Amino acid sequence: MADLQTISDRIEIADVITRYTRAIDTGTWDGLDTVFTPDALIDYTSAGGTKGSFPEMKAWLARVLPRYVRRQHVIGQLAVTLEPDAAAVTAYFSNPMVHIGEDGSELLTDCGGYYHHRMIRTPDGWRSCELVEETVWTR
Repeated sequence: MADLQTISDRIEIADVITRYTRAIDTGTWDGLDTVFTPDALIDYTSAGGTKGSFPEMKAWLARVLPRYVRRQHVIGQLAVTLEPDAAAVTAYFSNPMVHIGEDGSELLTDCGGYYHHRMIRTPDGWRSCELVEETVWTR
């Protein structure tokens, strides 16, 4: 049976994942400041993107993602391995995005896979210090 701290940690970690997807989907880039540590490393190369430090990737996301006029993450199960002040987290995801074609038509791009986070407990709560996206499929 899980103790209250374990239950609280798992809920807080799930909230970090939700804040990540909400910030990405709504284009609220400063919301990512409540997801990542300032020195976090982020890797989107499996999706055809790039990798770098959190400040670099935050700027890259703000530049690249607006071409998709609508974005919606769906998060499935979370696999969480807790240590006292750290956690390995894998979040299953599906991410449909809408791009407007040159003729004005809507083009749907969809991908899915896993977000692999390494999280740490900070004075401000749980934060991701590393994210590696593992894209499994695209459509």
